[in-house]
Amino acid sequence: MFSNRFLILALLLPVLLAFQSCTRAEGEVASISAPDLDGKEVLIVYGGWPGHEPKQCMEYFKPWLESEGASVYVSDSLGIYSDSAFMADLDLTIQIWTMDKISGSQAQGLTDAVRKGMGFAGWHGGAGDSFREEVRYQFMVGGQWVAHPGGILDYEVNVIDSEDPITAGIEDFSMTSEQYYMHVDPNVKVLATTTFSGEHDSWIDGAVIPVIWKKFYGDGRIFYSSLGHQLDHLKTPKAMETVKRGIRWASESKYQPKESWLQPIYDME
Repeated sequence: MFSNRFLILALLLPVLLAFQSCTRAEGEVASISAPDLDGKEVLIVYGGWPGHEPKQCMEYFKPWLESEGASVYVSDSLGIYSDSAFMADLDLTIQIWTMDKISGSQAQGLTDAVRKGMGFAGWHGGAGDSFREEVRYQFMVGGQWVAHPGGILDYEVNVIDSEDPITAGIEDFSMTSEQYYMHVDPNVKVLATTTFSGEHDSWIDGAVIPVIWKKFYGDGRIFYSSLGHQLDHLKTPKAMETVKRGIRWASESKYQPKESWLQPIYDME
């Protein structure tokens, strides 16, 4: 009887492990521990159009960053970007600021800090629909929002780079949010894409647009995800995991060698 129980357990173990794996894939995603935010100096800048819940997002991410060991500073003013001495000491800026205007000195302060090695991370309109008149900023981020046909809808996110640490182990997933149609720098490293239907705009049927990417601007690491119109949307497990990994990656500009993977995605032949 005793040995039979062990035999049954041995036969059931692979099934139980497979069930556990499927359950994780459908819900929570296994986190990766590296790189490290411990001891990093991180600034969160939030404001602009309130519909993207900048304050709520700041209040969600600040405790998480602190739990990871980061020293976190918060500003609801773009004026902080003009403080070159303060910006020079930062490891990372997380921006949650949709639309609005940025002054020339503020844009210069931000882009200068990134060129010199400060990381920059953001998502959706908080980074991809900021400062529409400031091309220096758009050049830094690597893309700009131009439309979200159909508003809030269901769509698929397709992971196209399963080897990059930001998307490793994450399979394709579904989102209910705004599907961002973006103008994108062809030299970003695309990690995930989405495909548009022609339901709302017939001429974009089948268009494939990057959803998650990373890049360099000078010596600074840039991470961007177009996911998450509001905080609840961003909390979709796989979407949130990629953002947290992207934040960790972007914080390492000053500590890790510069990655080399400049590969334009457009075939010019």
